[in-house]
Amino acid sequence: MIAFTEIADRVLVAVEPIVNVNVTLVVGDGQALLIDTLSHDGQARELLTAIRGVTGEPLAVVNTHHHYDHAFGNAVVADGTGGGQPPRDAPIFAHEEAAALLRDKGTVLQREWYEELLPQDLAFADALGQCVIRPPDQIVHGETSLDVGGRQVVLRHLGRGHTIGDLVVEVPDADLVVAGDLVEEGAPPGFGDSFPISWPDTLAALLSRLGPQTRVVPGHGAVVGPDFVRAQHGELSQLSWLIREAHGDGGDPLKVAQKTTLTRFGERGLQEARHAVIRGYEELEQPSSTR
Repeated sequence: MIAFTEIADRVLVAVEPIVNVNVTLVVGDGQALLIDTLSHDGQARELLTAIRGVTGEPLAVVNTHHHYDHAFGNAVVADGTGGGQPPRDAPIFAHEEAAALLRDKGTVLQREWYEELLPQDLAFADALGQCVIRPPDQIVHGETSLDVGGRQVVLRHLGRGHTIGDLVVEVPDADLVVAGDLVEEGAPPGFGDSFPISWPDTLAALLSRLGPQTRVVPGHGAVVGPDFVRAQHGELSQLSWLIREAHGDGGDPLKVAQKTTLTRFGERGLQEARHAVIRGYEELEQPSSTR
């Protein structure tokens, strides 16, 4: 069951129970903002019901990035079907790269994720495979400021990291930032289509915007503070330098992965570290103008 808990003034977080995605709801006067929409139509309908238990205000939507668990509920949430409300055409904001991936490659990615998830959870994979991909229609390039019922909310692209198109969402009057999967708590960061060489700089930019009491909602896991983000920045910086050094020596990705601190997460951490090394090598081999 999806249920919201208020963590700051009219800012609520719900945790999806299968892959533990955090969904954030910011409520203003006469409008609300939903950050991420979960994995498929069924989850999105349940999410809408939970939202309408909090507020009946019109929604705008933000996708922190293009991955299925953050954006495949877009179609249901955007038209408001479910939750006991009439259809509404909610705007969906995302970084330009995330929007392009969902628009141009959404169905290809959907098939890839379906095949990846099928051996683990047939019902979940089937639901994901049947949903309609709705790309964002409000494009963020570097920064966009929204008025959410009298509350300022700022969407920022601070650089490449977990994906090419990560957005962070700042709610200044609540001293709160929604970081998406740029920050992960309780599990290893995901490196499948990441930029491990750039990621530390992106987290450094995020850290520069945090006050001592700022609360940070990660993509998955418990709400954290600046000290956690600082520690994760340190770990990703060490990983980046390890990849750089190994790349020069032609290091085997698995052997390099075994040297990382991500091995504390067991087999999953090792596999993510291996992805990080492979992606890092690719990033280092790109022309400097595209890094």
